[in-house]
Amino acid sequence: MTPYQMHPARIIEVRIEAESIYTYVMRFIDPEVRKAYRFVPGQFNMLYAYGVGEVPISIVSDPAEPTRLEHAIRTAGRVTSVMTQWKVGDVVGVRGPYGNGWPMDAARGREVIIVTGGLGCAPVVGVINYIFRRRDQYGALHILHGVKTPNDLLYRERFDAWRLHPRTTVYLTADHPDKSWRYRTGVVSDLFDQLRVDPSAIVMMCGPEVMMRYGVRALVQKGISEDAIYLSMERHMKCAVGVCGHCQFGPQFVCKDGPVFPYPAVKRWFGASGI
Repeated sequence: MTPYQMHPARIIEVRIEAESIYTYVMRFIDPEVRKAYRFVPGQFNMLYAYGVGEVPISIVSDPAEPTRLEHAIRTAGRVTSVMTQWKVGDVVGVRGPYGNGWPMDAARGREVIIVTGGLGCAPVVGVINYIFRRRDQYGALHILHGVKTPNDLLYRERFDAWRLHPRTTVYLTADHPDKSWRYRTGVVSDLFDQLRVDPSAIVMMCGPEVMMRYGVRALVQKGISEDAIYLSMERHMKCAVGVCGHCQFGPQFVCKDGPVFPYPAVKRWFGASGI
C-alpha cells in the first residue's frame, strides 16, 4: 500500500459516544487491501469525505483485527461536520496508516501509566484495549484522565469497565465538578499523589500540551525516567507524509516522525511558543 493511495471503505457500524462524537467501524471494500493493511496502536489514518476533504483521525481498534477499523470523530470543522453525518453503508476514503505508534514492545513486562486530558483520550483507547487483550504480557495498568467538566468525560462506560479488570486502576478528575461527580477535583497532575510509581514503569500521555508539560514534570519528580515517557502530539496535518510542512515541530514532522514521540526527542522544543 502506497502512502498516497486512497482506498474505499464501507461503514459497517456507528456508535454515538457523546454529543457530536461518533465512533465509525469500517472495512476496506477491496479484499486484497484488507489482507495487506496493518497498523500499530497510536498510528492514524487520513479519512476522506468524498467531495469535501480529508482529516487525520486516530485508529482506536485492535491491530489483531486489521480488517475492522475503528475511528472516533468529533465535529470540529467543515470536514468533520460532514463525517459525523455518515451512516452504515456509506463508502468513505482511507489512506494510511501513518506515523509512529506507542512502544508496545518496550512496555512488555512493565507497569504502564496512561495519562490523558480533555477530549484527547482517543489515541490511547486502542492501546488500553490492546493491553487488556494481552493482559498477561504487561504489568499493572494505571489510567489517569482529567476533564474540565463531567460533561467532557467521553467513554464513561469504558472507564467503568476498565476499572474492573485485574491489576488495573482508574483515576478521574474534573476541574469544575457538578453534584453528580464522585471523583477527584483538580487537574490531571493532581492525581499523581495517589499513584505509587514503579521506577521501571513506562508512560504514555496525550492531551493538551500544557497538561503534558505539568505531567512530565510531576512524573520525573516521582522517579520516572524521561526515556520512559512517550507523548502523542497534535498539529495541523494535511499531507501525512512530511511534505506540506504544516505539522513541523522543531526539525521534525508530527505526521511522519510522530505522532508518538519519546519525550527526550522533543524536550528541547516542548512548551516553546510558536513551535
